[in-house]
Amino acid sequence: MSNPESSRGEVASVNVSSVKGVPKSPVERIVLNGRGVEGDAHAGAWHRQVSLLGEESIGRFVEQTGRQTEPGEFAENITVRGLDFAALGMLDRIQVGQAELEVTQFGKDCHGSRCAIFEQVGKCVMPSEGVFARVVNGGEVKPGDAVLHRPRPLRVLIVTLSDRAAAGEYEDRSGPHVRRLVEEFLAGKRWHPRIESVLIGDDAARLRAILLEAREAGVDVIVTTGGTGVGPRDITPETVLSVFDKPIPGIMENIRVKFGQTKPNALLSRSVAAVAGATQCYALPGSVRAVEEYMGEILKTLEHVIFMLHGIDTH
Repeated sequence: MSNPESSRGEVASVNVSSVKGVPKSPVERIVLNGRGVEGDAHAGAWHRQVSLLGEESIGRFVEQTGRQTEPGEFAENITVRGLDFAALGMLDRIQVGQAELEVTQFGKDCHGSRCAIFEQVGKCVMPSEGVFARVVNGGEVKPGDAVLHRPRPLRVLIVTLSDRAAAGEYEDRSGPHVRRLVEEFLAGKRWHPRIESVLIGDDAARLRAILLEAREAGVDVIVTTGGTGVGPRDITPETVLSVFDKPIPGIMENIRVKFGQTKPNALLSRSVAAVAGATQCYALPGSVRAVEEYMGEILKTLEHVIFMLHGIDTH
């Protein structure tokens, strides 16, 4: 996804139900708290506290099926008019009335036989176009209230460590390759990526300062390349672990075993993976081939780690 500007809409209807799996009924107002919509069956300590659906999505459904609908019939808590739902990304913020929401999921499994609309026409719009969120700040919401979408960037920092590349003796190829792989992975996904790169020498103090600043700034993912061997200037793993105090050993152990079976020198890599706060960090070797191999494994769990660090249970 691109990085859109803030956009606006308005609340068309607010709807509640006391039982899950049934249409919701429009009400004059709803109150959101730390568990979701007061009095609604979907409220709770989970990531799908509030459901939203665009009035435009409902309109397209009516045109395609000829089946007229009422607000809340797709089991949405908030029916929204005029907001571009396609521009929403994961962890984006939505200010709606007095409340603030955080986007946590797109679409869901259809209730199938328990859904009146699905029984009648064989399809439902909520599984493909519904948006789910959790409450960040509570408050009252009613029809006519403004809805403001504030995109949240997924921040990725790539740090290349190489004395020779930093001195201009040769071109950094590993950092740009990490960037290409991350861009390809995120293409078409519901994120707003913001990727930055920096090239430094094998300097532990400089690297530590960069990592601390990135962690404090809330960077989501940090990938370093270079400095993971056993040479006298290889300082990356210990520097990373001095800032990121919760290691994820399984990722790098798996990579070393997988590629070390055919390339024994791969077992000499001291690459590490770790997290601190909501930031994850991966220290990779400096070759393009190693970047290709390591990122191929890291990207398999990258999104899941983001969800876990933000308290989102996608199981």
